[in-house]
Parts: sequence; C-alpha cells; structure tokens
Amino acid sequence: MAVEPGGSNSSGGAARPSYLFVTGQLAQPGLERTLSQMQPPFDWRVAALRIKVAALLTTDYLKSTLKETTLRNPGCDAVYLPGLSRADTDALADHFGRPFRKGPKDLRDLPEFFGGPADAYDPDGPHDLTILAEINDVDALSDRAILEAAERYRRAGADVIDLGCSPERPIPDLGRLVRLLRKEGHRVSIDTFDERETLSGDEAGAELLLSLNSKNMHLAGRLAGAVPVVIPDSGQGVPSLLRNVEEARRRGAAKVIADAVLEPIHFGFAESVRRFCEARAALPDTELLMGVGNLTELTEADTTGVNAVLAGIMSELGVRYALTTEVAHWALGSVRELDCARRMMRHGRVRQTLPKGYDARLLTTRDARAARPSEDELRAVQARVTDRNFRIDTDGEAVYVYNSERFVRGTSIRDIFPQLGVEGDASHAFYLGRELMKADIARHLGKKYIQGEPLDWGYLTWQEEEGGDHARRG
Repeated sequence: MAVEPGGSNSSGGAARPSYLFVTGQLAQPGLERTLSQMQPPFDWRVAALRIKVAALLTTDYLKSTLKETTLRNPGCDAVYLPGLSRADTDALADHFGRPFRKGPKDLRDLPEFFGGPADAYDPDGPHDLTILAEINDVDALSDRAILEAAERYRRAGADVIDLGCSPERPIPDLGRLVRLLRKEGHRVSIDTFDERETLSGDEAGAELLLSLNSKNMHLAGRLAGAVPVVIPDSGQGVPSLLRNVEEARRRGAAKVIADAVLEPIHFGFAESVRRFCEARAALPDTELLMGVGNLTELTEADTTGVNAVLAGIMSELGVRYALTTEVAHWALGSVRELDCARRMMRHGRVRQTLPKGYDARLLTTRDARAARPSEDELRAVQARVTDRNFRIDTDGEAVYVYNSERFVRGTSIRDIFPQLGVEGDASHAFYLGRELMKADIARHLGKKYIQGEPLDWGYLTWQEEEGGDHARRG
C-alpha cells in the first residue's frame, strides 16, 4: 500500500482538517494531480491500495487491508473513498473509529464536491409554490383511473389534485369524486363554471374553485369553504381582473386568488406575462395563480426548460399557485419538473443567486459540466494496466477501449467492437455493447460517461440493473 503525502499547513495558523483519500493504483496519479491543483483548505494524503479498480473496494477488503498506522501517522479527521465504492461507510467508521465518507464518482468532480454551492442545497428542501395537478375530463374516467392519476401526481410532487370538468358533460354529483379523493388523503380543487358542480364540490370539501369571473360571480357568496380563483372577463385584461377580485370580496369571499391567465405563444403569451406583472403591482397582497399548461401543453418542446423559466417568473412575481397537467405526451413529467424548479428557484431567490450550480435535475439531455480525460491521460492509465479487463471511456471526440494488451480508439462503435477480440461469451459481448453505446451517446450529447454507471438524465435518470461489472474482462 503506497501512501503519498499531500498538502500541509505551513502557515502556522489554525489547524486545518486532514483527510486520507483511499483509492486504487490506477487512479492514484490522477487523484494526486487533482488534489494538488485544487489547493484545498485541508491537508491530504492518498493511500493507494493494491487493487486496480477503486470501485472494487469493499468493506471487508478495507477492514483487512487499510492499516491503523496509516490512519494515525499522521492523523486524519476523515477517510474518503471513491464514490463508486460499494463499501459500507458506517461499518468502516465503527471499525476504525473515525468518519468514512464517499467522494464523487468521478475524481475530476472533487473541486466542486469540496467547494461548490451544492453542499448547502437540499433538493427536498423548502419551497413556496403550491402545485395543482389537473386530471382532465374526469367525467370520462373511472374512479380507479382518477385515483391512480391522483396518486401518480402526488408522488411527483403535486400538493392539490384538480378535477377538470367538461362543460359539455357536467357531473351534478361532483362532490362524490371530491370525497373519494379526500378519503385517500388528497387535497382537491375543482375546475368548472357549472353551478351544480361548483356547489357539489364545495360542499364535499374542495379547497379551491377555478374559476370565477363576472358570468358566475354570484357564486362567490355561496361557497362554504372553497377559495375562488378569480380571472378577468375574456379579453378584458387587468382592469377586469381587479373589478372581479373586488366584487368577489364584496360578495363575501374571505380569501381570493387571482389568475391573470397565461396565454399560448402567438395567442397573447407575451402580453399575458406583462399582465401578470401588472396584476402583481396592482394586487401586492393578493395570492396569484398561474396556469402553466397553456405553455407546456401547447408548445411542442421539452417541458424541462419551459417549466424552469415559468417557475422563475412565478418566483420573481410571488406567484404561489401553479396549475399544470400532463395530457400532451411531451408534457409527461411536468409535475415533477415544477417540483424540482420551485425548490431551485426559492433557494436562488432567498440567497440572491442565479438558478445554476446547485441543482441539475432539470438538465436531462445535457450535463451541467462534463470533465473528460484526454487521450494522453488514457494512454498513461493503460500503460499501468496489467490485466485484460476492458476499460471504456470517451474524451468527447472518440470512444476508447483498452486493457493490458490493446488500446482501441474510434468514432464508430461498429468498427471498435470487432477489434476487441470478443468471442464465445454472450454476456461479455452484451456488456461491452451496452457500455459502448452509452459511451457513444455521451460523446454525441456532450455528457459525462463513467463505465458501469447510468448516464445522467437529470430527474429522469434510472438505475441500471446489477450484474454487469463481472463482464469487463477482455
């Protein structure tokens, strides 16, 4: 086991923490180079154990191989393992009597890991936007379908389930569906202009009514508990919205939420954004709602960026309610995207920072950054490889496959595979084919590739099946 010295505290000031970085022999030079270039605010040492691949560092292996003297001389305040290691850090901490932690999966991410603002950000942290997820045309759905959709929305982050009604097919006993959802613990709003549906849903415990304008304003004083969402009369803008809000209050509505109505692109979108700005200025103490579906559903584009921008507008204007749905196929995931965006925007607004650098879940087709090795670095690693296990990587220009016997570079994985000499082992061929395809996708999209790990698709990332690592041999 080689232990290399790292940075030291030579200033004579307050003692700095001292960290031991445990890795495998192949990663040692790169790790030391990265730590040296970082000039971190801690002392560090690298312990390179007699294992080629750092990901294979297990709990038992570390217990039997990592020596107590390595931890004591000089002392260390914490031990960092490669992020790909499957070792149990709690068990190691109990065994050695000091903290064990996992670093990033790619050592090139160490600078951000130790100094980036992501450390202060909780992706499940506070937010101040209530998401209403609409189930459209509930009259055409079975009770089971409604409950399944509501639960799917709730898991994605929805706070309120909105029952979207059809004006052509009213449901006089809408209250039954409200009670059905409330029995399962859902908060419910109703989206209707029909008087019977309104009163039935309100009596059953709906929290919000979408929407009131001058045509059905008489209902404002008849609501037992539902908070009315007030909109302007068609085509009449902010003056109409202000009149309707005032009238709803005059008729007895204890609380009112105003909706300036977001319009689709080419049908008043830009003007409607200005209308929301004017509404906020005219109604500084009134809650606002924005129906974002008119943009996500009616613009054939990936909704991740659309929802992020709309969440930013709502954050700046203090819009605290957002209505969305997932009818268009390209809009699937909109609820989850708003859930991510509302936390990201609040974090940035409270800290007066740009919405970047601390939550990459809405980056799906691109990565926030993609530090890649150079061909020279890969050849240097290959020179130290003594086994026939294939390593796969990409520098963004080409895909590389290498082991102790060969170093293959190419831009066509169809041309690369025949050069690997894989014969007679279907599982091995499958593994290599899968990894080559992932590396090629990463190359084309500018994404980071780590062998054996799923590509990062933001909030859409899925965990791949276990059992592929054994097939890396050449």
